[in-house]
Amino acid sequence: MDLYDLFFYLSIGAGFLMAFNLGANDVANSMASAVGARAISVRQAVLIASVLNFVGAVFLGSHVTATISKGIIQADKIGDPALMMVGMFSALLAAALWVLVATLTALPVSSTHSIVGSIMGVGIVAGGFGAVNWWVMGGIVLSWIISPFFAAAIAYMIFSHIRRTILFMRDFIHQARKWAPVWISLTVALVLFSFAYKTPFGKSLGLPWHLMGLVVAALVFLSWALARLVMRRAVLDQEQGAEAVEGVFRKMQVGTSCYVALSQGANDVANAIGPVAAIYLIAKEHVLAARAEVPMFILILGGIGIAIGICLLGHKVMATVGEKITTLNNTRGFSVDFGAASTVLVASNLGLPVSTTHAAVGAVVGVGLARGFGAVDFRVLWKIVAYWVLTVPIAAFTSIFIFVFLKWLFL
Repeated sequence: MDLYDLFFYLSIGAGFLMAFNLGANDVANSMASAVGARAISVRQAVLIASVLNFVGAVFLGSHVTATISKGIIQADKIGDPALMMVGMFSALLAAALWVLVATLTALPVSSTHSIVGSIMGVGIVAGGFGAVNWWVMGGIVLSWIISPFFAAAIAYMIFSHIRRTILFMRDFIHQARKWAPVWISLTVALVLFSFAYKTPFGKSLGLPWHLMGLVVAALVFLSWALARLVMRRAVLDQEQGAEAVEGVFRKMQVGTSCYVALSQGANDVANAIGPVAAIYLIAKEHVLAARAEVPMFILILGGIGIAIGICLLGHKVMATVGEKITTLNNTRGFSVDFGAASTVLVASNLGLPVSTTHAAVGAVVGVGLARGFGAVDFRVLWKIVAYWVLTVPIAAFTSIFIFVFLKWLFL
């Protein structure tokens, strides 16, 4: 077995570990608000998320990983394929270890930023500071501010609107029948646009904006009409008070959580299998390339790793995001999901770097602040923010240590 084969097999193990940690940590992005609002149980969330993440990763995930170094480093400045292969393995292992530490302490971190930080560390050692694209790194730092604040603002406005137009009204049953179809149709629009422009499968369809707009408009009108018909016939008990309204939003929240889980599998699996695909290409062809084909078995490996991570450790971070920052019910949980998903969609299409993890936590905080500062546990929040800030430097230093050791050992 030569050096290339050895590191390919090692990368499969590291990729599986990264995928495992993705499932364990990032499941909070899709299911935490639903669990916190008691829309579904932890067991149901784990089952739903593991199945949908696997389906998203294997059937909707990208079969081509663009820029094996995620644009963070310029691979041509490193030159040596063997050095790049060892570097990608070091980055993958370092990122996986940091996300595992965060998961075991039940705190949400960005898997994207973990892999970005570790690749940056490899780039500095292998090619010098000039090999790192500092503009891209600046955008990553900017996303620490953009994602949570934008999501918090949207979630705050949505929940405030629901309270003002439904929950605080004397005829709240009538108001719920009026406004629920509107929110259902807006959710359908968000899901359709997100699927078309945020998932690799949707992007591969190449639908132009005007055509997609017409399709979405037709389906949104249809969903509004159907929801209006259902709400007219639905029996809402006035004596149940706000709980009757919460029941309506509970169904919407489960739907949005399921979509986010599916989308998450499709998008985030690249963080685990991207470096593996790059190492696979180097091991097979002994060359560097800007893009690497992802074999189906690597996608399946990533999907299985994510599903197992959700099943074994997913409950830890879900509890933190869904229950410890602020108290959630179904209207708040719906606002969280809608705020986070719309943030990721809008910012991504504007070319702004965003983190789904940061957006989800920001949206939870925004909903909490709608009820006053006392509704948010800032001790938990500061601990989460500290981990966010530490992610890139810790991942970078860990990858540097692993890379230098492996370089000394094998090269």
